[in-house]
Amino acid sequence: MIRAALAFMLMASVAQAQEITVETLDSEAGPQIVIVPQQPEVFSLQRDLGTATSEIASVAVKGEGALLRGLDKLNGDVVDLELDNGYSVAFGDLRVDMAECRHPEDNATGEAFAFLTIYDGTETVDPLFQGWMVASSPALNALDHARFDIWVLRCKTSAPEETVSE
Repeated sequence: MIRAALAFMLMASVAQAQEITVETLDSEAGPQIVIVPQQPEVFSLQRDLGTATSEIASVAVKGEGALLRGLDKLNGDVVDLELDNGYSVAFGDLRVDMAECRHPEDNATGEAFAFLTIYDGTETVDPLFQGWMVASSPALNALDHARFDIWVLRCKTSAPEETVSE
């Protein structure tokens, strides 16, 4: 009896590994084990993983410049810096160079990102910061300075031209 139970458990474990079904039939000679192979399931990405969605990328357009905000942590001064593409501005001991500001066509204020190079004083050899700053996530790529913080607020855009009706 113990041998029959062990054999049944062994066959059941083999059946699980091979995706087959084990059935027992009662007959006059005693219980018999019958192995019935199952049809393999076809892999379905949508059924197994669900529906995957992603954001649709929007077209980025170049702004005329950017509005930056600077913070002097020592005395608490906050200064807004308006900077055109390709120009520099001094903030405390820092020099901020802006290459360009870009934003999605439909959202110029919230999703702006600007490529900045920030130097310490007159030293122009190694910048303190060089890269893209994102307005909606300022901590994503931030300036690491003991005294000053600078981040992007939004891109400057040209005012829409008014149509003159005659």
